[in-house]
Amino acid sequence: MRNPRASWRALLVQAVLVLALATLAYLAAANAAQKLARQGIVAGFGFLDRAAGFDIGQSLIPYAAATATYRDAFLVGLLNTLLVSGLAIVLSTVLGFAIGIARRSGNLLARAFAAAYVEGFRNLPLLLQLLVWYVAVRVALPPSSDPAQWGAGAYLSQRGLFLPRPEFSGFAALVPLAVVAGIGATGLLIRASRRAVALGQKPVPVLWPGALLVLGLPALTAAALALAGDPVPVAWPARGPYDIEGGLALRPEFAALLIGLSTYSAAFIAEIVRSGLDSVASGQREAAAALSLSRGQVLRLVVLPQAMRVIVPPLTSQYLNTTKNSSLAVLIGYPDLVHVFMGTVLNQTNQAVEVVALTMAVYLTLSLATALVMNRYNARAAGTRR
Repeated sequence: MRNPRASWRALLVQAVLVLALATLAYLAAANAAQKLARQGIVAGFGFLDRAAGFDIGQSLIPYAAATATYRDAFLVGLLNTLLVSGLAIVLSTVLGFAIGIARRSGNLLARAFAAAYVEGFRNLPLLLQLLVWYVAVRVALPPSSDPAQWGAGAYLSQRGLFLPRPEFSGFAALVPLAVVAGIGATGLLIRASRRAVALGQKPVPVLWPGALLVLGLPALTAAALALAGDPVPVAWPARGPYDIEGGLALRPEFAALLIGLSTYSAAFIAEIVRSGLDSVASGQREAAAALSLSRGQVLRLVVLPQAMRVIVPPLTSQYLNTTKNSSLAVLIGYPDLVHVFMGTVLNQTNQAVEVVALTMAVYLTLSLATALVMNRYNARAAGTRR
Protein backbone atom coordinates (compact mmCIF):
# COMPACT_ATOMS: atom_id res chain seq x y z
CA MET A 1 0.00 0.00 0.00
CA ARG A 2 1.28 3.44 -0.95
CA ASN A 3 2.38 5.63 1.98
CA PRO A 4 0.60 9.07 1.80
CA ARG A 5 3.38 10.71 3.79
CA ALA A 6 6.01 9.46 1.31
CA SER A 7 3.92 10.80 -1.59
CA TRP A 8 3.69 14.26 -0.01
CA ARG A 9 7.41 14.19 0.73
CA ALA A 10 8.18 13.37 -2.93
CA LEU A 11 5.91 16.19 -4.14
CA LEU A 12 7.59 18.62 -1.74
CA VAL A 13 11.05 17.67 -3.01
CA GLN A 14 9.95 18.14 -6.61
CA ALA A 15 8.38 21.52 -5.83
CA VAL A 16 11.58 22.72 -4.12
CA LEU A 17 13.63 21.53 -7.11
CA VAL A 18 11.38 23.36 -9.60
CA LEU A 19 11.52 26.53 -7.46
CA ALA A 20 15.31 26.35 -7.29
CA LEU A 21 15.62 25.93 -11.07
CA ALA A 22 13.23 28.84 -11.67
CA THR A 23 15.25 31.02 -9.27
CA LEU A 24 18.51 30.16 -11.03
CA ALA A 25 16.95 30.95 -14.42
CA TYR A 26 15.66 34.30 -13.16
CA LEU A 27 19.01 35.25 -11.66
CA ALA A 28 20.83 34.31 -14.86
CA ALA A 29 18.39 36.36 -16.98
CA ALA A 30 18.67 39.37 -14.65
CA ASN A 31 22.46 39.18 -14.66
CA ALA A 32 22.53 38.99 -18.47
CA ALA A 33 20.15 41.97 -18.75
CA GLN A 34 22.38 44.06 -16.43
CA LYS A 35 25.51 43.28 -18.41
CA LEU A 36 23.77 44.08 -21.71
CA ALA A 37 22.52 47.39 -20.26
CA ARG A 38 26.07 48.35 -19.26
CA GLN A 39 27.16 47.83 -22.87
CA GLY A 40 24.31 49.97 -24.18
CA ILE A 41 22.34 47.03 -25.56
CA VAL A 42 18.63 47.12 -24.81
CA ALA A 43 17.25 43.65 -24.11
CA GLY A 44 13.99 42.55 -25.71
CA PHE A 45 12.57 41.83 -29.13
CA GLY A 46 11.85 45.42 -30.14
CA PHE A 47 14.72 45.26 -32.63
CA LEU A 48 12.56 43.10 -34.90
CA ASP A 49 10.64 46.20 -36.01
CA ARG A 50 13.76 48.14 -36.99
CA ALA A 51 14.77 48.53 -40.64
CA ALA A 52 17.00 45.72 -41.88
CA GLY A 53 18.72 47.51 -44.74
CA PHE A 54 20.23 44.41 -46.40
CA ASP A 55 19.13 42.27 -49.33
CA ILE A 56 18.49 38.52 -49.37
CA GLY A 57 19.24 36.47 -52.47
CA GLN A 58 16.19 34.18 -52.32
CA SER A 59 12.83 35.07 -50.82
CA LEU A 60 9.47 33.34 -50.96
CA ILE A 61 7.65 36.49 -49.81
CA PRO A 62 7.97 40.10 -51.00
CA TYR A 63 11.16 41.52 -49.53
CA ALA A 64 12.84 44.85 -50.32
CA ALA A 65 15.99 45.96 -48.53
CA ALA A 66 14.80 49.60 -48.37
CA THR A 67 11.57 48.84 -46.50
CA ALA A 68 12.06 45.42 -44.87
CA THR A 69 12.48 44.97 -41.13
CA TYR A 70 14.38 42.37 -39.16
CA ARG A 71 11.05 40.61 -38.65
CA ASP A 72 10.73 40.28 -42.42
CA ALA A 73 14.28 38.94 -42.62
CA PHE A 74 13.43 36.39 -39.93
CA LEU A 75 10.37 35.23 -41.90
CA VAL A 76 12.38 34.97 -45.13
CA GLY A 77 15.04 32.83 -43.45
CA LEU A 78 12.40 30.68 -41.76
CA LEU A 79 10.51 30.06 -45.01
CA ASN A 80 13.73 29.23 -46.84
CA THR A 81 14.59 26.71 -44.12
CA LEU A 82 11.13 25.15 -44.30
CA LEU A 83 11.32 24.98 -48.10
CA VAL A 84 14.64 23.19 -48.37
CA SER A 85 13.97 20.95 -45.34
CA GLY A 86 10.52 19.90 -46.56
CA LEU A 87 11.68 19.17 -50.10
CA ALA A 88 14.75 17.31 -48.82
CA ILE A 89 12.58 15.13 -46.58
CA VAL A 90 10.27 14.25 -49.48
CA LEU A 91 13.06 13.57 -51.99
CA SER A 92 15.22 11.63 -49.53
CA THR A 93 12.22 9.51 -48.53
CA VAL A 94 11.43 8.60 -52.14
CA LEU A 95 15.07 7.91 -52.99
CA GLY A 96 15.76 6.14 -49.70
CA PHE A 97 12.79 3.79 -50.07
CA ALA A 98 13.81 3.00 -53.65
CA ILE A 99 17.42 2.26 -52.62
CA GLY A 100 16.32 0.28 -49.57
CA ILE A 101 13.96 -1.88 -51.64
CA ALA A 102 16.70 -2.34 -54.26
CA ARG A 103 18.99 -3.73 -51.56
CA ARG A 104 16.60 -6.66 -51.22
CA SER A 105 15.96 -7.00 -54.95
CA GLY A 106 16.52 -10.25 -56.82
CA ASN A 107 18.62 -8.38 -59.37
CA LEU A 108 22.35 -8.57 -58.58
CA LEU A 109 23.14 -5.28 -60.35
CA ALA A 110 20.42 -3.41 -58.42
CA ARG A 111 21.68 -4.81 -55.10
CA ALA A 112 25.27 -3.88 -55.89
CA PHE A 113 24.35 -0.35 -56.93
CA ALA A 114 22.22 0.16 -53.80
CA ALA A 115 24.98 -1.12 -51.52
CA ALA A 116 27.59 1.10 -53.21
CA TYR A 117 25.29 4.12 -52.89
CA VAL A 118 24.67 3.57 -49.20
CA GLU A 119 28.31 2.96 -48.30
CA GLY A 120 29.50 5.88 -50.42
CA PHE A 121 27.13 8.63 -49.31
CA ARG A 122 26.75 7.50 -45.71
CA ASN A 123 30.48 7.48 -44.96
CA LEU A 124 31.36 10.90 -46.41
CA PRO A 125 30.86 14.03 -44.27
CA LEU A 126 27.81 16.04 -45.28
CA LEU A 127 29.85 19.25 -45.17
CA LEU A 128 32.21 17.88 -47.82
CA GLN A 129 29.34 16.66 -49.96
CA LEU A 130 27.69 20.09 -49.90
CA LEU A 131 30.92 21.72 -51.10
CA VAL A 132 31.27 19.18 -53.90
CA TRP A 133 27.67 19.66 -55.04
CA TYR A 134 27.98 23.44 -54.88
CA VAL A 135 31.11 23.47 -57.04
CA ALA A 136 29.66 20.88 -59.42
CA VAL A 137 26.42 22.81 -59.86
CA ARG A 138 28.12 26.12 -60.55
CA VAL A 139 30.71 24.66 -62.95
CA ALA A 140 28.03 22.87 -64.96
CA LEU A 141 25.92 26.01 -65.50
CA PRO A 142 26.35 28.59 -68.28
CA PRO A 143 28.01 31.92 -67.37
CA SER A 144 25.82 34.80 -66.21
CA SER A 145 26.79 36.89 -69.25
CA ASP A 146 25.37 34.29 -71.64
CA PRO A 147 22.51 32.39 -69.94
CA ALA A 148 20.80 29.48 -71.62
CA GLN A 149 17.23 30.22 -72.65
CA TRP A 150 14.28 27.95 -73.33
CA GLY A 151 11.32 29.57 -74.98
CA ALA A 152 10.28 32.97 -73.71
CA GLY A 153 10.23 32.33 -69.99
CA ALA A 154 13.05 30.06 -68.77
CA TYR A 155 16.68 31.04 -68.21
CA LEU A 156 19.61 29.13 -66.73
CA SER A 157 22.97 30.52 -65.65
CA GLN A 158 25.41 30.44 -62.78
CA ARG A 159 23.06 32.84 -61.01
CA GLY A 160 20.33 30.21 -60.99
CA LEU A 161 17.31 28.84 -62.83
CA PHE A 162 14.61 31.41 -63.59
CA LEU A 163 11.10 30.10 -64.33
CA PRO A 164 7.63 31.61 -64.70
CA ARG A 165 6.07 32.21 -61.30
CA PRO A 166 2.31 31.67 -60.89
CA GLU A 167 0.58 33.93 -58.39
CA PHE A 168 -2.01 31.95 -56.42
CA SER A 169 -4.05 34.86 -55.12
CA GLY A 170 -7.79 35.41 -55.29
CA PHE A 171 -9.62 32.68 -57.18
CA ALA A 172 -6.24 31.27 -58.26
CA ALA A 173 -5.87 29.87 -54.74
CA LEU A 174 -8.30 27.15 -55.85
CA VAL A 175 -5.46 25.50 -57.79
CA PRO A 176 -3.30 24.57 -54.75
CA LEU A 177 -6.49 23.58 -52.94
CA ALA A 178 -7.19 21.20 -55.82
CA VAL A 179 -3.73 19.66 -55.28
CA VAL A 180 -4.53 19.09 -51.61
CA ALA A 181 -7.89 17.55 -52.55
CA GLY A 182 -6.19 15.24 -55.04
CA ILE A 183 -3.71 14.07 -52.41
CA GLY A 184 -6.54 13.46 -49.95
CA ALA A 185 -8.52 11.46 -52.53
CA THR A 186 -5.42 9.38 -53.30
CA GLY A 187 -5.06 8.63 -49.60
CA LEU A 188 -8.63 7.34 -49.56
CA LEU A 189 -7.83 5.09 -52.54
CA ILE A 190 -4.84 3.66 -50.68
CA ARG A 191 -6.97 2.92 -47.63
CA ALA A 192 -9.63 1.27 -49.80
CA SER A 193 -7.00 -0.86 -51.52
CA ARG A 194 -5.57 -2.04 -48.20
CA ARG A 195 -9.04 -2.80 -46.87
CA ALA A 196 -9.81 -4.88 -49.97
CA VAL A 197 -6.62 -6.91 -49.53
CA ALA A 198 -7.40 -7.47 -45.83
CA LEU A 199 -10.80 -8.88 -46.85
CA GLY A 200 -9.23 -11.16 -49.49
CA GLN A 201 -10.59 -9.11 -52.39
CA LYS A 202 -8.87 -7.67 -55.46
CA PRO A 203 -6.93 -4.49 -54.56
CA VAL A 204 -8.21 -1.16 -55.83
CA PRO A 205 -5.93 0.47 -58.48
CA VAL A 206 -4.02 3.36 -56.94
CA LEU A 207 -1.06 4.47 -59.08
CA TRP A 208 -2.69 5.84 -62.22
CA PRO A 209 -5.92 7.06 -60.59
CA GLY A 210 -3.84 8.79 -57.91
CA ALA A 211 -1.63 10.47 -60.51
CA LEU A 212 -4.71 11.67 -62.39
CA LEU A 213 -6.24 13.04 -59.20
CA VAL A 214 -3.11 14.88 -58.05
CA LEU A 215 -2.26 16.29 -61.48
CA GLY A 216 -5.63 16.34 -63.20
CA LEU A 217 -7.67 18.23 -60.61
CA PRO A 218 -5.32 21.27 -60.54
CA ALA A 219 -5.16 21.28 -64.35
CA LEU A 220 -8.94 21.19 -64.64
CA THR A 221 -9.24 23.95 -62.02
CA ALA A 222 -6.77 26.18 -63.88
CA ALA A 223 -8.56 25.52 -67.17
CA ALA A 224 -11.93 26.34 -65.61
CA LEU A 225 -10.56 29.63 -64.23
CA ALA A 226 -9.18 30.53 -67.65
CA LEU A 227 -12.51 29.81 -69.35
CA ALA A 228 -14.27 31.92 -66.71
CA GLY A 229 -12.07 34.89 -67.60
CA ASP A 230 -9.96 34.81 -64.42
CA PRO A 231 -6.79 32.88 -65.35
CA VAL A 232 -3.94 32.25 -62.93
CA PRO A 233 -1.57 35.27 -63.20
CA VAL A 234 2.02 34.44 -64.09
CA ALA A 235 5.15 36.57 -63.55
CA TRP A 236 7.56 35.90 -66.43
CA PRO A 237 11.35 36.32 -66.10
CA ALA A 238 13.09 38.65 -68.57
CA ARG A 239 16.61 39.77 -69.41
CA GLY A 240 17.56 42.90 -67.48
CA PRO A 241 20.58 45.19 -67.79
CA TYR A 242 22.58 43.18 -65.21
CA ASP A 243 20.69 39.97 -64.50
CA ILE A 244 17.47 38.08 -65.13
CA GLU A 245 14.58 39.91 -63.49
CA GLY A 246 11.19 38.65 -62.35
CA GLY A 247 9.83 35.13 -62.25
CA LEU A 248 10.80 32.36 -59.85
CA ALA A 249 14.53 32.16 -59.14
CA LEU A 250 16.09 28.88 -57.99
CA ARG A 251 19.64 29.70 -56.92
CA PRO A 252 22.60 27.30 -57.24
CA GLU A 253 22.99 27.42 -53.46
CA PHE A 254 19.46 26.10 -53.07
CA ALA A 255 20.03 23.34 -55.64
CA ALA A 256 23.33 22.26 -54.05
CA LEU A 257 21.85 22.19 -50.54
CA LEU A 258 18.75 20.30 -51.66
CA ILE A 259 20.75 17.70 -53.60
CA GLY A 260 23.28 17.28 -50.80
CA LEU A 261 20.69 16.88 -48.04
CA SER A 262 18.52 14.53 -50.13
CA THR A 263 21.28 12.18 -51.27
CA TYR A 264 22.94 12.09 -47.85
CA SER A 265 19.72 11.44 -45.90
CA ALA A 266 18.55 8.88 -48.49
CA ALA A 267 21.53 6.65 -47.65
CA PHE A 268 20.44 6.42 -44.01
CA ILE A 269 16.77 6.00 -44.93
CA ALA A 270 17.72 3.15 -47.27
CA GLU A 271 19.28 1.24 -44.38
CA ILE A 272 16.22 1.92 -42.23
CA VAL A 273 13.96 0.56 -44.97
CA ARG A 274 16.17 -2.49 -45.49
CA SER A 275 16.00 -3.37 -41.80
CA GLY A 276 12.23 -2.91 -41.85
CA LEU A 277 11.83 -5.25 -44.81
CA ASP A 278 14.01 -7.86 -43.11
CA SER A 279 11.72 -7.77 -40.07
CA VAL A 280 8.75 -9.17 -42.05
CA ALA A 281 8.57 -12.95 -41.99
CA SER A 282 8.98 -14.71 -45.32
CA GLY A 283 5.71 -16.53 -44.69
CA GLN A 284 3.85 -13.24 -45.22
CA ARG A 285 5.24 -13.00 -48.75
CA GLU A 286 4.39 -16.61 -49.47
CA ALA A 287 0.83 -16.15 -48.22
CA ALA A 288 0.41 -13.03 -50.34
CA ALA A 289 1.75 -14.82 -53.40
CA ALA A 290 -0.78 -17.61 -52.78
CA LEU A 291 -3.50 -14.99 -53.20
CA SER A 292 -2.19 -14.35 -56.74
CA LEU A 293 -0.80 -10.91 -55.89
CA SER A 294 2.01 -9.61 -58.05
CA ARG A 295 5.43 -8.85 -56.56
CA GLY A 296 4.66 -5.15 -56.59
CA GLN A 297 1.33 -5.70 -54.82
CA VAL A 298 2.96 -7.98 -52.26
CA LEU A 299 5.50 -5.29 -51.46
CA ARG A 300 3.05 -2.38 -51.41
CA LEU A 301 0.06 -4.04 -49.72
CA VAL A 302 1.56 -6.70 -47.45
CA VAL A 303 5.26 -6.24 -46.73
CA LEU A 304 5.62 -2.46 -46.45
CA PRO A 305 2.58 -1.93 -44.15
CA GLN A 306 4.03 -4.46 -41.70
CA ALA A 307 7.58 -3.13 -42.06
CA MET A 308 6.49 0.41 -41.24
CA ARG A 309 6.24 -0.41 -37.52
CA VAL A 310 10.03 -0.90 -37.60
CA ILE A 311 10.75 1.85 -40.12
CA VAL A 312 8.85 4.80 -38.63
CA PRO A 313 10.72 5.36 -35.30
CA PRO A 314 14.23 5.63 -36.80
CA LEU A 315 12.77 7.42 -39.83
CA THR A 316 11.49 10.12 -37.48
CA SER A 317 14.99 10.65 -36.12
CA GLN A 318 16.35 10.93 -39.65
CA TYR A 319 13.74 13.56 -40.53
CA LEU A 320 14.82 15.57 -37.49
CA ASN A 321 18.47 15.26 -38.54
CA THR A 322 17.63 16.45 -42.05
CA THR A 323 15.96 19.59 -40.73
CA LYS A 324 18.85 20.35 -38.38
CA ASN A 325 21.47 19.59 -41.03
CA SER A 326 19.93 22.27 -43.24
CA SER A 327 21.69 24.80 -41.00
CA LEU A 328 24.91 23.89 -42.83
CA ALA A 329 23.55 26.08 -45.62
CA VAL A 330 25.62 28.93 -44.17
CA LEU A 331 28.70 27.25 -45.66
CA ILE A 332 27.54 27.67 -49.27
CA GLY A 333 25.64 30.93 -48.84
CA TYR A 334 22.04 29.73 -48.96
CA PRO A 335 19.95 32.28 -47.00
CA ASP A 336 18.34 29.98 -44.47
CA LEU A 337 17.40 30.98 -40.92
CA VAL A 338 20.90 30.48 -39.48
CA HIS A 339 22.56 32.38 -42.32
CA VAL A 340 20.15 35.32 -42.26
CA PHE A 341 19.27 35.59 -38.58
CA MET A 342 22.28 34.16 -36.75
CA GLY A 343 24.60 35.79 -39.27
CA THR A 344 23.61 39.15 -40.71
CA VAL A 345 20.94 40.14 -38.17
CA LEU A 346 23.11 39.19 -35.19
CA ASN A 347 26.09 41.12 -36.54
CA GLN A 348 24.00 44.24 -37.11
CA THR A 349 21.98 44.27 -33.89
CA ASN A 350 24.24 42.56 -31.31
CA GLN A 351 21.06 41.10 -29.77
CA ALA A 352 22.79 37.80 -29.20
CA VAL A 353 20.48 36.43 -26.51
CA GLU A 354 17.27 37.20 -28.41
CA VAL A 355 18.58 36.01 -31.78
CA VAL A 356 19.94 32.75 -30.41
CA ALA A 357 16.76 32.16 -28.38
CA LEU A 358 14.51 32.68 -31.42
CA THR A 359 16.65 30.44 -33.61
CA MET A 360 16.72 27.68 -31.02
CA ALA A 361 12.96 28.00 -30.50
CA VAL A 362 12.34 27.60 -34.23
CA TYR A 363 14.40 24.43 -34.57
CA LEU A 364 12.95 23.01 -31.35
CA THR A 365 9.41 23.70 -32.58
CA LEU A 366 10.10 22.13 -35.98
CA SER A 367 11.59 19.04 -34.35
CA LEU A 368 8.74 18.63 -31.87
CA ALA A 369 6.11 19.13 -34.60
CA THR A 370 7.78 16.56 -36.86
CA ALA A 371 8.08 14.07 -34.01
CA LEU A 372 4.43 14.63 -33.05
CA VAL A 373 3.17 13.97 -36.57
CA MET A 374 5.32 10.88 -37.03
CA ASN A 375 4.44 9.48 -33.60
CA ARG A 376 0.73 9.93 -34.27
CA TYR A 377 1.13 8.15 -37.61
CA ASN A 378 3.12 5.38 -35.96
CA ALA A 379 0.51 4.89 -33.22
CA ARG A 380 -2.34 4.87 -35.72
CA ALA A 381 -0.60 2.43 -38.05
CA ALA A 382 0.34 0.15 -35.17
CA GLY A 383 -3.25 0.21 -33.93
CA THR A 384 -4.62 -0.91 -37.28
CA ARG A 385 -2.24 -3.88 -37.34
CA ARG A 386 -3.32 -5.31 -34.03
